[in-house]
Amino acid sequence: MSDVLQISNLSKHFGSIEVLKNISLTVSEGEVLGLIGASGAGKSTLLRCLNRLETPDAGIISYRGDNTLAPDALRQKIGMVFQRFHLFPHLTALQNVALAPQKVLGTPRNQAETEARKLLERVQLAERAEAHPSQLSGGQQQRVAIARMLAMNPDVLLFDEPTSALDPELVGEVLEVMQSLAAEGRTMVVVTHEMGFCREVAHRVCFLDEGQILEQGTPAQIFDAPESDRTRSFLSRVR
Repeated sequence: MSDVLQISNLSKHFGSIEVLKNISLTVSEGEVLGLIGASGAGKSTLLRCLNRLETPDAGIISYRGDNTLAPDALRQKIGMVFQRFHLFPHLTALQNVALAPQKVLGTPRNQAETEARKLLERVQLAERAEAHPSQLSGGQQQRVAIARMLAMNPDVLLFDEPTSALDPELVGEVLEVMQSLAAEGRTMVVVTHEMGFCREVAHRVCFLDEGQILEQGTPAQIFDAPESDRTRSFLSRVR
């Protein structure tokens, strides 16, 4: 598999705090990469650097060998779903999904809405197209957010703890959509505390600790035979 993303010696500070410390990592075509670790380990910051919502202080991020893409161009290639849904409250689900293709890509409204309906069907929300966010459950709102990301047809999908803001009974419906995307061969980088999902779906897992990749390997290697005491300690608390 070819590399879609290459990250080399990536560092990021917030004031005097070094949040990422010389991170080097590749993400291959069709790979699902799971990022795990305690809160504050740098996982979300790493995702935000990958599509330039945060600007790294040092290091190189290359997309298919190109490290010269402007942030706006990079974000069209690398979509992201956040912990919170960030839907426009005054727009329907359909309008939320169709908006970016119209504004950013210049897609005609009728075409954008036709494609948005297909995406809402893809996340099992076709019947809720005319609902506003306040009329949707948290799980439904997050599925709309996933459809909104897919509307831009990104090459890489980033998920930043997409189930962390959901009631436990709503987690499964979001994970089911993510699992189906993985089954389609989409390239995904997923920050998650859902260890069962990570074990089942990820091809590779990275354990981050204090801004560094402390350990990485297949799910079997990380979950069943971790090499680091710190990894073992973390997993003993989250399983």
